[in-house]
Amino acid sequence: MAALIRGVIRLLPVEKNVFLSTRSDIIVESKRFVRGLRRKPVRVLFPDNDTGKVVKQQQHHPQAAEKKKAGTRPTAGAGEQPDRSDAVNMRSETAKQPHANITKDSVDGLRYERALPGDKRLSRLVSVARSRKFREQQGKILLEGRRLICDALEAGARPQMVFFSMADRLRELPLDKLRGATVVKVKFEDIKIWSDVVAPQGVIAIFARPDPARLSFSQRGLSLPLSLICDNVRDPGNLGTMLRCAAAAGCHDVLLTKGCVDVWEPKVLRAGMGAHFRLPVYPNLDWDEIRNHLPKSVTAHVADIRDTDDEDGTNKLSKPGDYGWVSTSPRRKTIEYEEYDSDSDSDSEDEGLSLPRVETKLYHENWAQSPTALVIGGETRGLSTEAVQLAEKTDGSRLFIPIVSGVDSLNSAMAASILLFEGRKQLSMLLQTAGKKRQSKAERKFS
Repeated sequence: MAALIRGVIRLLPVEKNVFLSTRSDIIVESKRFVRGLRRKPVRVLFPDNDTGKVVKQQQHHPQAAEKKKAGTRPTAGAGEQPDRSDAVNMRSETAKQPHANITKDSVDGLRYERALPGDKRLSRLVSVARSRKFREQQGKILLEGRRLICDALEAGARPQMVFFSMADRLRELPLDKLRGATVVKVKFEDIKIWSDVVAPQGVIAIFARPDPARLSFSQRGLSLPLSLICDNVRDPGNLGTMLRCAAAAGCHDVLLTKGCVDVWEPKVLRAGMGAHFRLPVYPNLDWDEIRNHLPKSVTAHVADIRDTDDEDGTNKLSKPGDYGWVSTSPRRKTIEYEEYDSDSDSDSEDEGLSLPRVETKLYHENWAQSPTALVIGGETRGLSTEAVQLAEKTDGSRLFIPIVSGVDSLNSAMAASILLFEGRKQLSMLLQTAGKKRQSKAERKFS
């Protein structure tokens, strides 16, 4: 019978597992599998010039035999497949090893989260933070880049959420001021998609909309009694540049009328270069509120668009919009601005108004001899009627900058920088003179 079975196996080797399902066959197969695991790797011989080099065989460890005798599974040796449980243990031991100051989900003690695939927090917050309506209703602003975020944290702004791509980028920020915020690590590609800049720095933060009354400004003690009033400035780049010039000139504060662009727009923030957190900026004010922010002894001056007289020798201004920044052209209607939205109804509304009479002065004459406010109009509509009325009530002047013939006008931000630094020079000289007089009086008193 056994000979018959062996004959059948020789004739049908493929059907071996079908016929041999007995215990003896299982034993034979297991022995063959164990012999394959115990097989040692062969020696590799190199060519004649490298005959002295052979691959060392891995020695059999006696600890494996002891474990086998004790009933435990030996560790996989050379040529063996490691057990799945051993691989899990190896990964857990590797994760436990410290790596500089970065742990699995913390950087220098600051805990953070890892954005999983499909996480929409960055895209959702960035898209809504760009909306002025959302910023005003939800009270959130978006800051991008190390400098802006550091300036905001130094001034006392409250961060809510921070997105970063690398640990080194996060270390550039004051980590002790990010304890109360939600910190999320995302891919740099995601930040690059939602960033407004060409070369993003890899860090974006969402802050609570700052209140100027609660911020601490570093240059508060260095400011002069000089205020900048922006009237209907609608271009983000111009407004940001004006804020930057105001901070550099040491202005006390900046007041914005309701016709201005949102001061927390990303383009304004980039053009301001951190000026939002160096001096108080009060947006969306009407003229009654602006008057309340100014000292009682203030003198308001407006920038004038005209530097030449008319043919009859008089300076006739037909509407408040003619009070602009600076220009050699006596006719404002010939100036076109294709990049701004013009309001055609404003001209007809202002034609029937009688304009106040305000004295005209060159920008380098003495006009900043007391607490001063400088009003700069936007390039679309110029100054409003309320701005000229404020200059008249406070005995202010119309300031203009003479430029060569043939040049149409200066940019409003450029005119603001010229007038602000001229006002700073005059106020500084006035304060120095007053300080010398007080010092001389004190010396005479004690002499």
